[in-house]
Amino acid sequence: MKVGNKHYRTLWMEGQEVHMIDQNLLPFSFKTECFRTSEETCKAIEQMTVRGAGAIGAAAGFAMAQAFAEGKDPETARARIRSTRPTARDLFFAVDSVFEAGKVSVENAMDQAQILASENEAAALKIGIIGEKLISDGARILTHCNAGWLGFVDYGSALSPVYQAHRNGKKMHVYADETRPRSQGARLTAWELSNEGISHTIVPDNAGAYLMSKGMIDLIIVGADRVAANGDVANKIGTFEKAIVAKHFGVPFYVAAPLSTFDLSTPTGEGIEIEQRSTDEIHYQTGPDLKGQMHTIRVTNPGSDAFNPAFDVTPAELIAGIITENGIIKPGNADFQY
Repeated sequence: MKVGNKHYRTLWMEGQEVHMIDQNLLPFSFKTECFRTSEETCKAIEQMTVRGAGAIGAAAGFAMAQAFAEGKDPETARARIRSTRPTARDLFFAVDSVFEAGKVSVENAMDQAQILASENEAAALKIGIIGEKLISDGARILTHCNAGWLGFVDYGSALSPVYQAHRNGKKMHVYADETRPRSQGARLTAWELSNEGISHTIVPDNAGAYLMSKGMIDLIIVGADRVAANGDVANKIGTFEKAIVAKHFGVPFYVAAPLSTFDLSTPTGEGIEIEQRSTDEIHYQTGPDLKGQMHTIRVTNPGSDAFNPAFDVTPAELIAGIITENGIIKPGNADFQY
């Protein structure tokens, strides 16, 4: 990604230090943070300084490498990192990979973490190249949550085809779901699209059915946090609703995800653990006032309870295809294979 005229990865590791773009500050402030210990990196994952399946996976791999370098008990460290975000498959894939590499040496663990980050970036680029063919000139695309640059080490998953199409000269318009309660679409997707110079509009989460009923959406592309063996997909809460409505109106609904997001040990989406996050994310919002001063305010009725599942599961039969670095696969069919 480019911010101004400088190229950035979403996160990277120098020596034993993990550097990240602080996604909690965007789009109002751009800042990178440095995390010097595995515990600091774990807290960054939990607090959503870094977010998005691919970026979380890279961060988890870096944290495991840090733990080896710190001389921590590997099993204890692995358990701590795995506990940070229970739904994202890439996190477990990366932690386990670096854990096995660290059995050889600390240097091997560090090297493996860097390899995984580079593979994540390369897979995202391939997803863009493959998925770009689905986007016709003049397409109107609906997204949910953020699966762009910031969701991966670079390029992204759901937005990678959009960026490739734009760079190939295609015109398009993106409708970005705001994606409550963390507003990843309104804050992160919109910021990325602005940086890329792509025409876009932020829409309320509950506007998708209206847009599709009016023939205003040609294609939906979303990311994924975990894909079960049968092709069921866990993604940001609200994705399932979009897929149901897309089926009703005949709008193609695609998921973009690297193979590291596939969990063959989980037969169906019923077995995917859904992360339950703090209700404060629903009750409070943070942003600048007219003078640019940041404030956190309550936006819900005081005294009311809330329920905050971070993800839902979209059944395979509602998905037109999953865009991977190896091609587009069709879940829900008898010939579904990886």
